[in-house]
Amino acid sequence: LKMLQMDKALAEKHYAPHKDKPFFKSLVDYITSGPITAAVFSGENSVEKGRLMMGATDPKNSEKGTIRGASGLDIERNTIHGSDSPETAEREIALFFKPDELVDYQRE
Repeated sequence: LKMLQMDKALAEKHYAPHKDKPFFKSLVDYITSGPITAAVFSGENSVEKGRLMMGATDPKNSEKGTIRGASGLDIERNTIHGSDSPETAEREIALFFKPDELVDYQRE
């Protein structure tokens, strides 16, 4: 977990899969408009569980009690980003964290 101010170069790497989409610039502008908190969650089905907590991408379609349902403004300013697959998570984690910043542990 860390808080940082994402610069434009990092934001463009982060959203590179959307580079040719019409909303790319607005995503970059929004995520660089203030500080962010980057976090890594692990465990069984962590991507799926994280996406359930976040809610639908469009906040108006998010269930009450989800992060986007409670705090999202609109589909492009939906308050939170989460990886959509373990492979995407690996790529995104590498953008925000050095290997020695990650803690691996076993729960008893």
